Amino acid sequence: MTDYKNLKLIATSSPHIRGAETTRSIMLDVIIAMVPALAYATWQFGFEALLLTAVSVAGCMFWEWLYRKLMKKPQSVGDLSAVVTGMLLAFVCPASTPLWMIIIGDFFSIVVVKQLFGGIGKNFVNPALAGRAFLLGSYAGVMTSWVDPAQNKAPLFGGTVDVVTAATPLALMKSGDLEALSQYSALDMFLGKIPGSLGEVSALLLIVGGVYLIWRKVINWQTPVAYIGTVAVLTFLFPQHGMSGLNWMLYSIFGGGLMLGAFFMATDYATSPVTKKGQLIFGIGCGLFTVFIRYFGSYNEGVCYSIMVMNLFVALIDKCTKPARFGVVKSEKKEAAAK
Repeated sequence: MTDYKNLKLIATSSPHIRGAETTRSIMLDVIIAMVPALAYATWQFGFEALLLTAVSVAGCMFWEWLYRKLMKKPQSVGDLSAVVTGMLLAFVCPASTPLWMIIIGDFFSIVVVKQLFGGIGKNFVNPALAGRAFLLGSYAGVMTSWVDPAQNKAPLFGGTVDVVTAATPLALMKSGDLEALSQYSALDMFLGKIPGSLGEVSALLLIVGGVYLIWRKVINWQTPVAYIGTVAVLTFLFPQHGMSGLNWMLYSIFGGGLMLGAFFMATDYATSPVTKKGQLIFGIGCGLFTVFIRYFGSYNEGVCYSIMVMNLFVALIDKCTKPARFGVVKSEKKEAAAK
């Protein structure tokens, strides 16, 4: 028989199971996943791409530290979430973006979108995407001037003077200029030999980073697969300008910020659903809005706005896909909802 009198029992409060993951470790994995794309952008656009990213990261960390210092709140810079926001914001900007402009975008992302709503986990839209939308609305000329990596590198301190710019493949697809588009093959777009923002040029390295995050169980496969799959199916079934469905689909999924958005932004914990079914719905919604904006809107890219629009539906998606509690029957569930 067991000698219960001599057992040493330790009573503690819940939770009784603790995981090894922390906010810092998760953000560190995201940073590691973005490093290959950053390295390629540096090789493609020059040292200025690395400088822009470093300034953006420093700006986000500074604004977060300053806000929480002034508001007399516990510092959260150490969780590295500001670093991720800074990298993502730089990734969705042209290499020629002036440094002062990226710092303004950092302020909007960190202070207005994140901290004013309570800090990490309480913002209802992705801070980096909101920062890009703000910069695009305020400085459209600069934000749509893409450096042609085949002609020159970006200027050291930003600006578009004496920079050879080129239309992105998505802009050529939007205008129907297939002759100009033919200079870029699907392989070029997959590898990243095209004009564009820092973090959208190499689909290959973004996929590598996304697979790393899935392998590390930082993100689930549902959202990126549903997002990319929806765009792939729609563009294959409804090609434009006489292109074959396969070519149009490949250009659509490898061009623009689809890979960056699918793996690194649509999967943001605070602004995406928590249920597996909800993540599938969220990804499909992002894909639908992306294609609709690209096809019927005046803007040739739809990733930024599609994710932010779907961010607003996250609470509703979670509510509708919430699993029933064990032992609760449907009649009881309906009665509880009616009260």
